[in-house]
Amino acid sequence: MKLGLLTAAFPDQTLEQVARWAHENGFEALEIACWPSGGGERRRYSGVSHIDVERFDAKAVRDLMHHHDLEISSLAYYPNHLDPDQATREAVNTHLRRVIEAAQRLEVGIVGTFVGRDQHRTEGDSLEDFKRVWPPLVRYARERNVKIAIENCPMLFSNDEWPGGRNLAYSPALWRRLFEIVPDDNFGLNLDPSHLVWQFIDYIRAVREFAPRIFHVHAKDMEVDRDGLYEHGVMSLGMGWQVPRLPGLGEVRWDRFISALYAIGYDWVVSVEHEDRRFEGNLELVRRGFVVARNTLRPLIV
Repeated sequence: MKLGLLTAAFPDQTLEQVARWAHENGFEALEIACWPSGGGERRRYSGVSHIDVERFDAKAVRDLMHHHDLEISSLAYYPNHLDPDQATREAVNTHLRRVIEAAQRLEVGIVGTFVGRDQHRTEGDSLEDFKRVWPPLVRYARERNVKIAIENCPMLFSNDEWPGGRNLAYSPALWRRLFEIVPDDNFGLNLDPSHLVWQFIDYIRAVREFAPRIFHVHAKDMEVDRDGLYEHGVMSLGMGWQVPRLPGLGEVRWDRFISALYAIGYDWVVSVEHEDRRFEGNLELVRRGFVVARNTLRPLIV
């Protein structure tokens, strides 16, 4: 396995600056943020573009990564592909195709993204939406020898995302349904154990059951604020008590999780996703956060 990081936490740094720092600090791979250039996204850690997929030099990117002895673990673009606004939906679906094309040009085998969801529609309606939107996208990726790795975040952190959240692919029962609808072998998971912690889902069992579908792994931790849980209860669906943290500062048993990955033969990148507010505010704090994560995970990943 290799230790990597998602570049989205460095919005004001160039890809060269991120790559140089990552190499100097013991990381072996980058998951490169590829939102549309020009911004537009307001969600934290979104809207970041370290590769403009509409206009980039593939050889220059490959040479940069080689110079810093880094691999690209995946290209990252995490919008809502089932957005209720049809114009927005079409725009993000189109951009995903551009990211897939960029992955093909860079000889990167994986694109990480969300399935998406209209938060106000039922689960059944959302699955019908998925049936219409996703098979062509997965087919488009397969034709270009690219895998789609969907992350399992429910996207339910605030009242703006109430009641259903903005990502359908959050639980084992739903993953099974999605894989029944799209059985293609290039459609799988970017597994993040932190999103299972606050749902009280066994992340070790999830690794075992979905082993063939785990294409990429996010390393983010989750603190359960017990006072917030006491105040709001589980019916709040995590709002008020789920706290994203860096690996080693939350509830995930990283030794057991990494052990489970070894057991299933996973041998790709564990990519640190930095969303910890206690290590935000300036570049030095963000870097310190990644070092905390590195020091937690490095002894386990060889």
